[in-house]
Amino acid sequence: MGMKKHLYINGTWAEAGEYRPLFSPYSGEQIAEIAYAGAPEVDRAIEAAERARPLMARMPAHERAALLERLAALIRENAEESARLIALEAAKPLKTARLEVERTIMTYKFSAEEARRIHGETIPMDAAPGGEDRVAYTIRQPLGVVAAITPFNFPMNLVAHKVGPAIAAGNTIVLKPAGQTPLSALWLAESLQQAGLPAGALNVVTGRGSVIGDLLVTDERIKAVTFTGSPEVGIAIRNKAGLKKVTLELGSNSALIVDQGIDIDAMIVRAVSGAFSYAGQVCISLQRVYVHERVYDEFVRKFTAEAAKLRVGDPLDPDTDLSALISPQDAERTLQWIAEAEQLGAVVAAGNKQDGRIVHPTVLLQVNPAAKVSCQEAFAPVVIINKVSSVEEAIHEVNASRYGLQAGIYTNDIRTALKAAEELEVGGVMINDIPGFRVDHMPYGGVKESGTGREGVKYAVQEMTEMKLVCFKK
Repeated sequence: MGMKKHLYINGTWAEAGEYRPLFSPYSGEQIAEIAYAGAPEVDRAIEAAERARPLMARMPAHERAALLERLAALIRENAEESARLIALEAAKPLKTARLEVERTIMTYKFSAEEARRIHGETIPMDAAPGGEDRVAYTIRQPLGVVAAITPFNFPMNLVAHKVGPAIAAGNTIVLKPAGQTPLSALWLAESLQQAGLPAGALNVVTGRGSVIGDLLVTDERIKAVTFTGSPEVGIAIRNKAGLKKVTLELGSNSALIVDQGIDIDAMIVRAVSGAFSYAGQVCISLQRVYVHERVYDEFVRKFTAEAAKLRVGDPLDPDTDLSALISPQDAERTLQWIAEAEQLGAVVAAGNKQDGRIVHPTVLLQVNPAAKVSCQEAFAPVVIINKVSSVEEAIHEVNASRYGLQAGIYTNDIRTALKAAEELEVGGVMINDIPGFRVDHMPYGGVKESGTGREGVKYAVQEMTEMKLVCFKK
């Protein structure tokens, strides 16, 4: 394969001083050579975005919408090719990759719709003494240049969640995709060019995250930074960003509570997919399950039986459910974390097997809350199932976490559901569903070390625009 991929700056492919090989996470074979941007190239990308800024700000809403609709149509035309690209660079099983492409199309469609409804409100000025004879309203204006830093796990859709709203709002973008998954981002740049995006409105710089990220976050021409990744990097960005707007989508160890009296059969397939979809490398992957003692044994038995049905193998095989982790180091780390949990008294009910770069779906019982698989973000095909004597106890366990992105609870009791909805310290509570539920227009984001700000197209547009008050004296 070995294609050589350049940087995308000001509407053209730009050579970099250095190229490095990109390897398949599944086979370890080289799939491409990727440009590594240094300070001069990043500066040129920001410069191009800055130059395109007035053009994008002036572009009428209906034109921005039409452009995003054309992009969605182009992705639809090349859906299978896009899915294969994701499967190749991210080792995401083809059937999961196809779902991601569908969601990406939806995200750009929502972005097209939101471009048409960015509006303010009128303010009744005479509500205050001295405010008589005035007409006031707010407008929302683009920020300017947005820096987007994206992760490997949804290389198309999490890029769409930053690029779509940024374009909808009339901003320009410098995109730094994850080191392992630049190919789909470069393909997007090509598609946006085809859809008629002006040169410079999107620039893609690939290479070392620490180098490029630092340059973007500290450059005063950049007005907002939107980042999805680890809390450590997120906190560093926040510290360096000064007065820039910052949206951070960070870690999670998402939990599910299973109350007594639940029809286990009706939800077990969903729970297993929530834990092991894309080998657990999902921000809202189901990592912790707290099950009421009355249904605990049944739940564990059925969950492990269902997990055993998952097909492990080549991501390009349409029957594969679970494939390689993103790097051999992650496979290694996962096995170390499982071993640590065992030392702390956990029982391995399934998995704990390695097959090359693949870790088999692993189920751990009676896990000590201090074990890394419980209190840190596993980002691996590992789920813990612990017994609780009440939903109150479960809520307490869920909240005893550094993170708070989404949580789920299965219960038949309306009071229990409302109590969980109010008391769970998370950005989203899914009742009678797994914490991994997401559609692309809902507000999405967390509390605590899960980050700050919200995505979901309308909410991202709000973060990527500035409100201005206009007041007339009659």
